[in-house]
Amino acid sequence: MVLRFDFLVLTFPTVQQFVVPQFIDVEDKIFGPITTRQFIILLVGAFILFIEYKILDFTLFVLLGVITLVVFGILAFFKINGMPVHYFLLNFTQSFKRPKVRIWQKDINEQELKLNLHRPVMVTKAVTALKPPLEKSKLTQLGMLVDTGGMYRGEEEEISKRSN
Repeated sequence: MVLRFDFLVLTFPTVQQFVVPQFIDVEDKIFGPITTRQFIILLVGAFILFIEYKILDFTLFVLLGVITLVVFGILAFFKINGMPVHYFLLNFTQSFKRPKVRIWQKDINEQELKLNLHRPVMVTKAVTALKPPLEKSKLTQLGMLVDTGGMYRGEEEEISKRSN
C-alpha cells in the first residue's frame, strides 16, 4: 500500500513482520472443553477413588467416593472471581498466615541514646556549582519553550523579527 502526496511518499508494508501472541491467559484444551490442569486434577481424583475402592468396604467407598468426586469436581471446574478454586484457597490460606497489622516499634534504651548523641559528625566541604545559576528571566523563557512545545523562540528573537 503506497500513499502519495506532492511532498511525501509513504510506504506501508502489507505483510506483518512479527506475530504477536494473543489470548495468552486462556488455557489450552486437550479433551473437548477440558484443559490440562482440569485433566490432571481429575486424574488425581480418579487415583484416590481407586485407592478408596481397594482399601474400603463398598458402602464406605460409595460415601467417601461421592465426597471425593464432589471435592475434585469443584477443584477442577469451579471458579471464584475468575480464578480456579485451588488458587483461591492458596491465596486465602496465605492471607491468614500473614499478620493483619504491621507495627514497627523500636525501643531505644539509654545506652543507644547516649551513643547517638555523642557520635562525631562528619563535616564535608561545600560543593560549588560548575555553572552559574540561571536568571529568573531565562528560567521563564525556558519554561515557555517547554510549555509551547518549541514554538516559543524567546523575547530577543521576537524583538529582532519586529525590527526587520
